[in-house]
Amino acid sequence: MDMKKIRISTLYKDIEESISQLKKDPSLMLRSREIVEQALKKDEAFYGINTGFGALASKRIGNDQLKQLQRNLILSHAVGTGDLISKEISRLMLQLKIHALGLGFSGISKETFDRLMYFSEHDLIPVIPEKGSVGASGDLAPLAHMSLPLLGFGSFWNEQGIDTVPADEVLKKHNLEPVELQPKDGLSLINGTQLMSSYGAYVLEKTLTLLKSADLLGAMSLEALQGSIKPFDERVHQIRPHSGQQIVAENVRTLLKESEILESHRNCGKVQDPYSLRCIPQVHGASRDAIAHCVNTVETEINSVTDNPLVFPDGDIISGGNFHGQPLALVLDYAAIALAEIASISERRTYLMLEGHDGLPTLLMEETGINSGFMIPQYTAAALVSENKVLCHPASVDSIPTSLGQEDHVSMGSIGALKLLNVFKNVEQVLAIELFTAAQALDFRKPLKPGNGVALAHKYIREQIPHAQEDHFFRDEINIAVNLLSDTELMDQLPLK
Repeated sequence: MDMKKIRISTLYKDIEESISQLKKDPSLMLRSREIVEQALKKDEAFYGINTGFGALASKRIGNDQLKQLQRNLILSHAVGTGDLISKEISRLMLQLKIHALGLGFSGISKETFDRLMYFSEHDLIPVIPEKGSVGASGDLAPLAHMSLPLLGFGSFWNEQGIDTVPADEVLKKHNLEPVELQPKDGLSLINGTQLMSSYGAYVLEKTLTLLKSADLLGAMSLEALQGSIKPFDERVHQIRPHSGQQIVAENVRTLLKESEILESHRNCGKVQDPYSLRCIPQVHGASRDAIAHCVNTVETEINSVTDNPLVFPDGDIISGGNFHGQPLALVLDYAAIALAEIASISERRTYLMLEGHDGLPTLLMEETGINSGFMIPQYTAAALVSENKVLCHPASVDSIPTSLGQEDHVSMGSIGALKLLNVFKNVEQVLAIELFTAAQALDFRKPLKPGNGVALAHKYIREQIPHAQEDHFFRDEINIAVNLLSDTELMDQLPLK
């Protein structure tokens, strides 16, 4: 059986297909379990199966204690702290763990695997604290919390993902008894990079849409500021052929087709625009290329086996280091930097629209003084951009030894994962501010019409956010604008790459 490959661009659809496939055909998982059971009949030491863990790897465990060993592993490692991971990302962790176990190199027992499948099918999503992993021997503490409900401990999210319910109550409601973990089960559950990869997949899937939205906003601001289309000429980008740069320039040209605003100032004599307009392809494009690399790495990871030890079809059981989070740690930091730059240039465009140049009223309101206009939303954008500068300090350059020095180099990828989500949320807010600022500025260009793509987007925005005549509660509009950015209905109407 060839397992379904999960792609970031079709993340949720692919996960659903993978779990459906595993339900129909768990043969790879069963094969690896049979190898573990055969190994237990031998008088040999197998790490984590009949030995202790980490610094206790040399301590042999008797056969009569092997099940207790796995149970103790889950209980002792469930020491996470901090805020709770959202239900959506916790669900991804569970589903990606099932996918990884189903690849057939972990040796988990059928009973435990089936219970994980049951949890997924019935949306029984374990409650997981976000902190406690150093991203080395997998995400040990978070995955231990994910596994607690198997034993009747811990909690599940309620249906709305707001409150939590004790696991033992939920199991009783479903007429389920706690699972008795078999040799190797506990280790298979907690060794893996599913926290890091889930955060990465979650953010990157949304980023693919956000990058298109950024190009749209850049085009809207360019029109509002009567910028030049010349820097987007295809010939400019053919002689510096970075893929992302070329795509962004093409997207802007597409959005500005048949623009009356462009025609109105074609011969205005202005020589150059500021970098935040003129260099949109170079800046957005560089972030696109960085994100493409990150997507490739995370896709490789979520379709990999990051357990330890690994169970091979020839009967070998090998203890290695596939759980180490370094491949993810580096790209999670990289993705955060790439996203932060999208917000940084966006805030500069927002600022330009407030200055009162090229026929736009200062602060984008006719009557200022009594009205502050769009001054303060820009403050918020500036604050978030500055916060991202701190968050983008790379977590992956740090390391701290654990397990009495046995695990002497760690990736800190889990820290990068949590930071990445915070950066992404900040970027969404900054782009949302540019969205309603650019829409306001474009209103002052009437009766001239912007390019076809920009006009469609402007109309769509105005259906939910009206033109501002005076000061009001802008916070509501930021929330609406954030939702518009993630609304694929608009982006699906625009032929953007």
